[in-house]
Amino acid sequence: MTEKCFPEIAFEHSDFDFETLEEELRADERCRALLKRFCAHLLDRGETPQFVSDLAFCADFYLRDYLIDFARMNIVRPTSGIVKRFAATWLITRTLDPDMPLIERHLLAIREFYSFLRIQRFIDGEDLAMIEEESAQTVYYSQRLERFLAIKNDEYIAWEAECPLKGQI
Repeated sequence: MTEKCFPEIAFEHSDFDFETLEEELRADERCRALLKRFCAHLLDRGETPQFVSDLAFCADFYLRDYLIDFARMNIVRPTSGIVKRFAATWLITRTLDPDMPLIERHLLAIREFYSFLRIQRFIDGEDLAMIEEESAQTVYYSQRLERFLAIKNDEYIAWEAECPLKGQI
């Protein structure tokens, strides 16, 4: 089956850059439009509405809450380490009751969304490979989660330093 390319997505990479609040709101709205096309893509592929809804929720959380709001990043310009920081630190610390099924759902949503962006020619194969490689590190994320749940006293600082939310990994 041939993948559909949805021509109504007419954004440039720079449309997701922002500095001011007004630009951020426009980038957020464009992100919503991409998420709607992502859902249509998954439904066209034959996925169930429940599966599409779950992936869209997780992708939205990653894109709008983490990349745009927290990391202040352009969603169509992925950088090395960004998925790792999300799954290994940010998601774990921002979730009331983190567990591996939750982390794995988010990682699947990220892979699926960026695969969609690759089909739409928003990212190249190298970017997608980087995201897929970081998303596949489930043993590492499981270990991070276990160590997080076992933290006592002032151990958080050392735990967070292993995969800091800001800076290089």
